[in-house]
Amino acid sequence: MLAIGEFSRLTHLSVRTLRRYHEAGLLIPAVVDPSTGYRSYDGGQIPTAQVIHRLRELDVPLVDVRRIIESPDPDRRAALVSDHLARLEAELDRTRVAVASLRRLLDPDPVPLHVELRAVPEATVAAIEDDIDNDAMAAWYVGALAELRAAVDVRSGPAGGVYDNALFEDGWGHVLLHVPAPDPPTRGRVHPATLPAVELAVATHVGPHDNADVTYGLLGSWVVANALAVAGPVRETYLVTPADDPDQSAWRTEIGWPIFRMS
Repeated sequence: MLAIGEFSRLTHLSVRTLRRYHEAGLLIPAVVDPSTGYRSYDGGQIPTAQVIHRLRELDVPLVDVRRIIESPDPDRRAALVSDHLARLEAELDRTRVAVASLRRLLDPDPVPLHVELRAVPEATVAAIEDDIDNDAMAAWYVGALAELRAAVDVRSGPAGGVYDNALFEDGWGHVLLHVPAPDPPTRGRVHPATLPAVELAVATHVGPHDNADVTYGLLGSWVVANALAVAGPVRETYLVTPADDPDQSAWRTEIGWPIFRMS
């Protein structure tokens, strides 16, 4: 048997932490003296303590740690760990995007935004549309795009989206996701839709959509200084997507801001 101090030195878990894990029912000592309350551990508990240590270093919540160490099924344990690692990787990706955006915003010599004025003609497309909460946008987009691609056999260009002003202003608004199609079908949520002709100031956002607000801000500033903005929905065109290239730095999204050209 190992006294709690010895067990602490062997596992690199502080005495205070071991006591907390005992109280949480996570790592129960082999023996607790009923008169003194002294805790003693068995040498066979060292691997369990080390696993707990590693999981906590990865910020696995205590409730999930308990599920992992108590599960008799190795596949179940592996799945729980894999799920948490996927969440950590997603958080790391978000952190990297936020850092890159902040550096770009604080750059004293930013790269000038290239803006193109474009007259977009009326077009008939295959579309899925709905009123969406901004927080649910990412999941809705993935599902809608997959349904569009399954329904349309022949596409003549990249997918695009039309986003109501209310989506940005109120966090809830109308979204229309579309793909060009010579003969748009009616199948499930997919239906033909007509996009009206519009004049746009267009800039290309490079990278993941999480920091597209930076490009939106630069484009909006350009429009205020150089054109007459129209209170119409913003359009996006997805030139390079995760389905085309897993490298986020390769992703390209055109952002089209409606304008009225004076000449």
